[in-house]
Amino acid sequence: MTTTATEGPSQDRPAEGPRGRRAPGPGAAAHRERPAPGAALAALPGVLAGALAWTDAHRAHFTLPDDVLEPHTQVNATLKPLGELAQLGSTIRRTTAPGSPEHELAGDLVTYAWEQVEEGELLLELLRVEPFAAYPYEIYAAFAGYGLRHEGFEALARPLTATRAWAHTEQHANRQLGLVNSERRVGVVPHTDAGAVLSRTWLGGLSEPWMFEGSSGYALTHTVFHLTDWGRMPDRVPAGVDGYLRTWLPAWADGCLESGQWDLTGELLAVAASLPAPAPVELLDAVWPVLADVQHGTGCVPETGPPVRDATAPDPYPFIDCYHSTLVTAFAAALSLRSLRGTAGAGEAVPDRERRTA
Repeated sequence: MTTTATEGPSQDRPAEGPRGRRAPGPGAAAHRERPAPGAALAALPGVLAGALAWTDAHRAHFTLPDDVLEPHTQVNATLKPLGELAQLGSTIRRTTAPGSPEHELAGDLVTYAWEQVEEGELLLELLRVEPFAAYPYEIYAAFAGYGLRHEGFEALARPLTATRAWAHTEQHANRQLGLVNSERRVGVVPHTDAGAVLSRTWLGGLSEPWMFEGSSGYALTHTVFHLTDWGRMPDRVPAGVDGYLRTWLPAWADGCLESGQWDLTGELLAVAASLPAPAPVELLDAVWPVLADVQHGTGCVPETGPPVRDATAPDPYPFIDCYHSTLVTAFAAALSLRSLRGTAGAGEAVPDRERRTA
C-alpha cells in the first residue's frame, strides 16, 4: 500500500490558503457589518443538520474498495476519508444531545465506518503489512476513543509502540501531537511529553501572526485538535496559547473568508469552539452566517473557491473536493453549538458501550 500520501485520519490538509499575503490586523474584520448577537446560534442547527444529511446521503463514497490492502491503493482516496468520517463523526456524536437526530445519525456513520474496517480486522492486517507506519494506529485510535476496540490489533500494537523506531519517528511536531493523543485514546503511556512537543509547533511558539498562511493554518488547527482531543478537553490549552488565539483568530478567519478558503475557515471555527470558556461569541456570530451562506442546499460545503448557487444541482462539487470541508463544517457546528448553549459534554451523558472484537 502507498504510505507516503498520508499519515492518518487527521493528516493536515494540503498547503492551500492565502499565500503571499499578510494577515490583517486584529481589527481587519471591522469593514464587515457588526454581527447581530445570536446570529451563529440561529444558523448553526440548519448547518449541522444539512452537512450530516449530505454525508449520510454520500456514505457509499466512503466505502473501501476490495483491493484496499494492495500496494497500488491510494490511502488518501480510501482509508483517509473513512478515518476522518470516524474521527469527526465520533466527536459530533459525543458533542450532541442524546436522542437528537444529529446524535443518532453521527453514531450511525461511525458504525458504518467500523463495519468498513471489519470491526478492526482490516486495520490489524494493515498493521501487519506496515508495522512502521503510524496511520493505521491513528485510524484505530479514532474508534478506540469511541469505545470500539479490537484485542488483536492492540496485542500487536503494544510491542510496536514500545520500539525505539516508534519513539523516534521523524515527523512534524503537530503530527507527533496527533500520535500522542492516539496513544492516550488507546490507553498506553505516550511515547513523549505533549507539552514539550507543543512548544515546537508553529502555534506553541506563538509565531508572528502575519506569517499565517495555508500550511501554518492547518498546522495550528490540528495542534489544537490533538491537544484537546478534538475539542473534548478545552482545558488542555495553555493560557498563553488561549490568549494568542483569541487575539488573532478573527483576523485569520477574515482573511480566509476573503480568499474563499472555506475548509480552513471551518477548522478555525472548530478551534474557536475548542478554547477554554468563554467562547469568542462575536467571532462565531460574524463568521457562521457567511459559511452558512456558502453551504449548498444539499448540505455540502466546497473546500475553496466560489460556491455553486444553483440550488437544483444534486452534486455541485466532486466528492473529493467537498467531503472534508463538509465534515469539518459539521464538526465545527457541533462544537460551536455546545459552546454557545453551554452544554459541554452533552453527548457524554450516555457513554457508548465499549465493544471489543478478538
